[in-house]
Amino acid sequence: MNNHSHAASSYRQAAARGATPVGQVVSLYDAILRDFFRALAALKAANVPDRVNHLNHAISVIGYLASVLDRERGGKVARQLGAVYTASIDMIVKANARATADKLEELIDMYAELRQAWYQLDQRAKRAGRDAP
Repeated sequence: MNNHSHAASSYRQAAARGATPVGQVVSLYDAILRDFFRALAALKAANVPDRVNHLNHAISVIGYLASVLDRERGGKVARQLGAVYTASIDMIVKANARATADKLEELIDMYAELRQAWYQLDQRAKRAGRDAP
């Protein structure tokens, strides 16, 4: 199973567990963050194959998120997220090529903030008794 298929499978599994659509996105952000933390640990351990594998998986999940953006209904927010995803992939490639922790730490901070925003949106929607947009 390629990484893109794995991301789609994770999304479907979250849906099967009863997660809202936004909750499914939160789960994918969790996967990205796990990949970044694991890549950072691999970087510090000088384990190149693991670092590359984790960063490639993160790229795949981010690519999946970009591919399912509804640019028509999502408008400006979807365009901005698309730009964030594109910039993120560029940052990942540079972090991997340079084998430096600073870009990975920046990505962790950025995706932790994005994940928190999606999580809060999901919680508000649940309190309101509906799925978030």
